[in-house]
Amino acid sequence: MKKVISVLLSVLLFTLHVHTVYAEETGIEIEAPSAILVETSTGKIIYEKNATERLAPASVTKIMTMLLIFDALEEGKIQLEDTVTVSEYAASMGGSQVFLEVGETQTVDTMLKCIAVASANDACVAMAEHICGSADEFVNQMNERAQGLGMADTTFMNCNGLDEDGHLTTASDIAKMSRELITKYPQVRDYVTIWMEDITHTTRKGTSTFGLSNTNKLIRQYQYATGLKTGSTSIAKFCVSATAEKDGIELIAVILAAPDSKIRFQNATELLNYGFGKCSVYEDDKPLEEQMLAVERGTEKEVKIGLEENFRYVDTEGIDTKSIERVLKIPESQRAPIEKGDEVGTVQYLYDGTLLGEVPVVAKENVDKMNFKYALQNIVAGFLL
Repeated sequence: MKKVISVLLSVLLFTLHVHTVYAEETGIEIEAPSAILVETSTGKIIYEKNATERLAPASVTKIMTMLLIFDALEEGKIQLEDTVTVSEYAASMGGSQVFLEVGETQTVDTMLKCIAVASANDACVAMAEHICGSADEFVNQMNERAQGLGMADTTFMNCNGLDEDGHLTTASDIAKMSRELITKYPQVRDYVTIWMEDITHTTRKGTSTFGLSNTNKLIRQYQYATGLKTGSTSIAKFCVSATAEKDGIELIAVILAAPDSKIRFQNATELLNYGFGKCSVYEDDKPLEEQMLAVERGTEKEVKIGLEENFRYVDTEGIDTKSIERVLKIPESQRAPIEKGDEVGTVQYLYDGTLLGEVPVVAKENVDKMNFKYALQNIVAGFLL
């Protein structure tokens, strides 16, 4: 028995030691049992704590629900002006809700506000049924979308985050879906940054006004906040995926299972401040000096080439960005036909011999393939010279 107790004490002391060392290295101590901090443009992890532990996400689930709604909007399956009819099942949802009634109609735009601002479970189900015909099919598509994003530790059982056996994800996976939503659909900010707004219920009982109030208090409390979603249940405790932007740097801080709401927001704020203090952006906005690439069997002997986009690198290690080396990698020639926008090489960015990243070099004009008539004309022109 003494031996068992000794082993348990050793494990406990080791755990405390690791935790203390990590807190000293980062300068922050996160009380929540699971957390992650990610730089949005690159997906680079700046901080993590038990980030792959599977936990209940509560209403942070709704990030995926909103992602599928915006997917449907982009694909033209639905429009913001479309009216959504509330079913009996949707109206029966408990937890956070906007008290939609059976047969009531609201626009997709209003439903999005209800989900993003008030975390409305009833609006989630109404939208799921509107898009897929049933909430179950919508959940199937949520799981398919999650797999496509590499969210290997996530299983959704519903579209709103109510506690249900097997409804689990991780801080790491939440960061992935948060990043997808805010980078692919930046217009989501128009919804998740609303602090307060009224909606109108029109039912058989008449017309009434209902006030939406944002569950994400960071929108008011943290000056750089841009979103995204909170969640809390008795099982999940207090969760948040918080997004913020400062000086061109955008971060995602995910907190899971915090003991109370205050600690949830405190931990998220600590992570975001830590990230902004640690990150710096290097962006090469200098155009590639005019370059020509030789063309084989083309109607032109050369083609103009240039960068497709600027290179952007987020540094968290304090490197000397003035020492970043730019190296052009292109072939000696390219065979025609060449279309404007075709990739013909890359520009690599190196620091102390380490590749930081690269951007494509593309053709800036079209070059047709040489045909017999053109070749004959060239031969004749050569003789005339």
